[in-house]
Amino acid sequence: MAEAIRAQKAIANSGLMSRRAAEEAIASGRVAVDGQTIGLGDRVDVTAQVLTIDGAPIPLNPDLETHLLYKPVGVISSASDPQGRTVVVDLVPSSRRLYPVGRLDSDSEGLILLTNDGELANRVTHPRYGITKKYVALVAGRPSASEVRRLTTGVELSDGPARAVSARIIRESGNEIMVELVLSEGRNREVRRMFEAIGYQVVRLVRTAIGPISDQSLKAGDSRLLSIEEISRLLASGTTTS
Repeated sequence: MAEAIRAQKAIANSGLMSRRAAEEAIASGRVAVDGQTIGLGDRVDVTAQVLTIDGAPIPLNPDLETHLLYKPVGVISSASDPQGRTVVVDLVPSSRRLYPVGRLDSDSEGLILLTNDGELANRVTHPRYGITKKYVALVAGRPSASEVRRLTTGVELSDGPARAVSARIIRESGNEIMVELVLSEGRNREVRRMFEAIGYQVVRLVRTAIGPISDQSLKAGDSRLLSIEEISRLLASGTTTS
């Protein structure tokens, strides 16, 4: 166990805010350690305890890493593959043991997180936290605006009903349209199956955002570390539901 340090110093060391701002947050009752509200001068073990502001965890442990990767088509969203195929961890330069947060199908592409932070992984993947994922789908055929709206009212899939938070046509070209969707869960091949439920086939699927995190500069196969500020915004973006 590492030596505990004052909470305001731990927050300032994370780079999330200044020490003075951290002290103000603590004084106003917004900061907790392992679920218990703390006061000025209280200490935290950054490697063993969870420090939160307004209920959102603050990443403090220097051994934790979270990377944002643009997964190319054909790469498997796993830490290993018995068939020897390329997996997402092969594309991220790190000496730490990372694992993907959620999944992107082999024939889909776009943003995926890789981390060794179990708390972050749970927050991003568990439906109760409501952290959304945004997708752009290229769809064969010409579903009408009313058909696309069906995705937000709900369609029936083999594993139960599914509903998009939002869905809108963003481009039409020939016999294809491009639809932007936001989902609050991530079941297996969910976007593709939702379109199949209204009678259309997805030709290309790209995940463009995870909560507030996006990066249009990343090309297929590129990755980068998330900053402390980005991780904090990501963790704070969900809303716990009972």
